[in-house]
Amino acid sequence: MSATTTVLTATSRTETGKAVAHLRHDGKIPAVVFGHGLASINVTLDAHEFDHLRRTIHSNSIISLEIDGKQKQRVMVHGIQIDPRYRRLLHVDLFALKSGEEVTVEVPLHTTGEAYAATKLGGTLLHTVDRVRVRALPEKLPESFEISVESLVDFDVAIHMRDVVLPAGVTLLSDPDEIVAKVIPQRAVEEPVVAEVAPEAVEEAVDTEAEPSTKS
Repeated sequence: MSATTTVLTATSRTETGKAVAHLRHDGKIPAVVFGHGLASINVTLDAHEFDHLRRTIHSNSIISLEIDGKQKQRVMVHGIQIDPRYRRLLHVDLFALKSGEEVTVEVPLHTTGEAYAATKLGGTLLHTVDRVRVRALPEKLPESFEISVESLVDFDVAIHMRDVVLPAGVTLLSDPDEIVAKVIPQRAVEEPVVAEVAPEAVEEAVDTEAEPSTKS
């Protein structure tokens, strides 16, 4: 599935540095739009609108940024600064996309199906990678990748990054030999070792306890 385009509104701003503090009190977020060969643009976003948007999009989602109600620019969220104490948004970096220029992103990877070695042989499925690093034109970027684990029929089989099917125009940048998923056998539970006691020793101990004390 290709990455979807979402609309986000913004207004240009002249305030920079500490002067942007009042924007946050007014429910706004300072942001910067930048890109290769493009002059940076300082803008302001609505805090509520952007907070809702960032919870619904993927890291590689394309955003149609509308500045001052007229200028539109295709962008991707490059970075978000959050106040660690109050968990509120402080600043946003938006990367401007140029027509014909490829971008490098990490795309979510999901597994589908059931692994025979896990469901029938009692093993544990390990999904060790959940993102794929790729390069492609923005319009070629998928929202996510899916890979079936049904080929994991025993503990010797593994799914590697090279097994992820990429659409035309998308180049894999992750290590192709990296393991994506594998089923491992459960470790055998060791029974506690109980030391054997000779019968003679038990009888001797009983006889000792039975002897009356000679102390007055």
